[in-house]
Order: sequence, then structure tokens, then C-alpha cells
Amino acid sequence: MTTTTLPGAAPSEHPRGIAASDYGDVRAEFQALLSGCGVYDLSWRAKLAVTGGDRVRWMNGMVSNNVRDLAVGHGVYAFLLNAQGRIQADLYVFQRGESLLADTEGAQREKVLQIFDRYIIADDVEIADVGDKVAALGLTGPQAREVLERASVAVPELAHLQFAEVAWEYAGRQTTLTLLRSGEEARESWQVWTSPEQISTLRGWLITAGARPVGTTALNLFRVSRGIPQFGVDIRDRDLPQETGQARALNFTKGCYLGQEIVERIRSRGAVHRQFMAFAVEGGGLPETGARIIAEEKEVGEITSAAILPLPGEDRPVALGYLRREAIGKELRAGAAKLKPASLPLA
Repeated sequence: MTTTTLPGAAPSEHPRGIAASDYGDVRAEFQALLSGCGVYDLSWRAKLAVTGGDRVRWMNGMVSNNVRDLAVGHGVYAFLLNAQGRIQADLYVFQRGESLLADTEGAQREKVLQIFDRYIIADDVEIADVGDKVAALGLTGPQAREVLERASVAVPELAHLQFAEVAWEYAGRQTTLTLLRSGEEARESWQVWTSPEQISTLRGWLITAGARPVGTTALNLFRVSRGIPQFGVDIRDRDLPQETGQARALNFTKGCYLGQEIVERIRSRGAVHRQFMAFAVEGGGLPETGARIIAEEKEVGEITSAAILPLPGEDRPVALGYLRREAIGKELRAGAAKLKPASLPLA
């Protein structure tokens, strides 16, 4: 639940089919992510295998995080930047030993492939789309580990973005799955990678073990509640890395990479002029995506995501967006709504 993006904030459609927007009760699905366990399809995410003798050096020079020092079985979240330091895509990179695996949203697949192809010049690097060979399910919620164990999936102790091959015994059979501990924002969030032929069986066992099927509507509500920016929605190709607040995507000691000069220049100067942040919404209705934030009759920011969180006993309107630093502490409005900067999580 990228996601950082938290892997799981899915679009309504993806190349391998249509992801369900809900399963009849969005409130219950959202609550499962907060206090139970929600299970959701992640097969819409693009998975690109990177092989060749130069793969680690080449990838380390492409993305904003440190791939060079990744141990086998570990991953990082990173940005792909252009020479002007603007974000072109976000992705996870996993070290699998004989290959690297780049995992990104399905909607970013073609753009990422184009950027990769453009910068493979005299390098021993090959890119292969393996999305049709790897299916994935996500599980999020404080009961996720218990659900996996009740479904007879072995769960080792893993750090965030660490993965391992694990045994799964079911109906007198035994097979191997790849288990990944995913987004830090959700505390208990996991991904299970397996073959497309096995995914429906695995999903059924997880539901029997207590997981609730969750659609894209509840996943997006959860994403907003955790303040996780989504590429194409909250992160655009005009945005700079430090503006997004995603420090986990950056490494300042790894050496040169595409766009690094701009990122380092911003760091040395100390700050960017605006910052991605969360807001509580008070009165006036939910602001629209793209609404301008106003303070003292001046435009000081914009709304990129807004949602009404269906919490027990109350519905809570919230928003995500960018705010200029000099406007912090001032009275803020977006349309008829009053905004107040809020700490995370929002639920």
C-alpha cells in the first residue's frame, strides 16, 4: 500500500481488469482497514524485472534513493526525476539477488518504461514486464498478521519493505509465497505475491481467516486518512521531491542520480516555499480537488485530495494539499470551507 504511496491506493481500472470500487459497505470496509483486516487486489500494479551486470549501478543512478547498498530481500521507495528535479514517477525497488524488481502503479507503467529505455545507453541492463507472472494481494489493519497466520501462512519477523519466501500449507498442499511487509504508515500492512493461478484460492483462505474484502473507495479513504500522496493526484510532474514531504524517498549520501543536483541545492538552502500537508475541514462543504486555498485574500495553496471519512459516530471531512509556508498559522479557506492544518493520522 503504496502506496507510498501506500501500496493499495488503486485506481478504479487497471490493465488486468476492473478493480471493485466497493463490496456493498464502504463504511465497514474502511473500518476493517483501521481496526480489523482488509484484503484487496494489487495485481493492477506494474512489476518490472531489471537484470544484467550493470543493473544495480544503473538503477542507483536513476532513482532518488539508495539502491546500491540494498541487501537482498529489502526494498526502498523512490522517485524518478527529470534533470530539473521534477518528479516523473514514484516506485518501489526491491533487491531480489539475481534481479531488481521495480514496482509502480499500473498507470505509470508506460512512462517508467520510456524513462528507463531512454537512459539505457551502453549499460548491461535489460527490462522485462513480469506483471503477468506475479499476482499480489494486500492486507492492512491491526489484525493482518493474525489473519495470515490463521490462513496457515508462515509470518517471519520482517522490517518495513523487507520480504521473504514463506511456506503456505492449505488443504493438504504446500507451496511457497513471497511475503512483504509494506507501508510504514499503516503499521500492520502486508503484501503477498504469488502466481496468477493461485491468487483466488489464497484470497478465499484469507477471507475465511477473517479478512474483509475492500474496494478502491475505502482504500482511497484510508490513503487520505494517512496523508499519503498519490502520484497523478497529489504528486504531479511539476512538483519537487521536498515539497511532497516524502523524505523516505530521498538519500543524500548515495552519490549522483538523475535530478540530484536540484534536490541537493534545495537541501542546502534549507527549505521549499510550500509543503504537502493535511487539513481538517470545518463548515461550508467539502472543497473540490483543485480548489485554491486562500488566506488574507491571497492564494496560498491548493487542495489535491478531499474526502469524508466515515468514522464510528461521526463523518469527518478532511483534505490534503499544498500550503505556502508563510500562510501557516493564518485563517485558511477553500471555497466556502474553513481549513485547519491537522496532524496525522486523520483517523
